[in-house]
Amino acid sequence: MVEETDRECSKHLVITFDGAIYTTNLNLPNRAFSAEVTFYLQHHQLLKLEAQKPPLHFHPYQEEYIEVTQGRLAVEVDGKERILSLKDGVLAVKPWSRHRLYPPPNHGSQVTKFILSGAMTEEQYRLDKLFFSNWYAYQDRIFIHGAKISLIQVMSMFDAAGSYLSLPQWILWGYTLSHVLGILTARWVGGLLGYQPYYRDWSSDWNLVCS
Repeated sequence: MVEETDRECSKHLVITFDGAIYTTNLNLPNRAFSAEVTFYLQHHQLLKLEAQKPPLHFHPYQEEYIEVTQGRLAVEVDGKERILSLKDGVLAVKPWSRHRLYPPPNHGSQVTKFILSGAMTEEQYRLDKLFFSNWYAYQDRIFIHGAKISLIQVMSMFDAAGSYLSLPQWILWGYTLSHVLGILTARWVGGLLGYQPYYRDWSSDWNLVCS
């Protein structure tokens, strides 16, 4: 389980990876969440993680939107990588699409900025600003402070956001297995062991947890 720790956080701005990533909460209309994310590409923490990518995942019930406003951003959707820039406009990631986003290959660029948002949904488990503030903070513990990663903790966070880690595409019934495994691990195994998806010290708006 994760112990609550202090981190640099305000109501609107979340700073993680020793200042390499800034996330500012926005209030775009008709969105369940929206945020401007800034990657400082030459920051030593991002350079150290250059060869690593976040996990492939999918959202069964929610469409996600990515719009680059400065620089370039790598986005992988269903096995195809694209390098997005301002001219590409808004990319809509459909429900059930396996995807991930990460800094582009290093070509000397300094900054990438993009707006990340998600469609409104009636689902209780959905992407929102709580997930992103907790997810970035948890990665801080792993990559900056050397904590051991817990797959149960990761799956608990993802399940609370209506998101599920993707099994390899060649596995038969991979989507269904990923979905069921994510729910069972997060809500049953994690619950029995005392895990919780979100933590007060990591949350930009703790009141959302109780709502």
